[in-house]
Amino acid sequence: MKHFSEFAKEDLPFEGEKVRVDSLLNKEIIIVKYKVRPSKYKDKCRNCATVQFKESEEDSNKVFFTGSEVLIDMLEKYKEELPFIATIRKIDRYYTFS
Repeated sequence: MKHFSEFAKEDLPFEGEKVRVDSLLNKEIIIVKYKVRPSKYKDKCRNCATVQFKESEEDSNKVFFTGSEVLIDMLEKYKEELPFIATIRKIDRYYTFS
């Protein structure tokens, strides 16, 4: 018989300290993995991404949440490149990776 942990890895919550995305602006971080789910705040955004990252290779995992469609689109577009180093920038009213 199988253990639950052998087949349910994808739906487990990401481990790590939760950090506000605003505190990461203009800093290089390592994007480790992410998942996108429908947002519970439908009036503000369609989807919400949970992003697991590290501030350096030696650092422990941390997590931020974002409803930014630009960041979500970029994560989806470049998911084959994970993990990757990125800097989150705020341009006018939206966030982007550079």
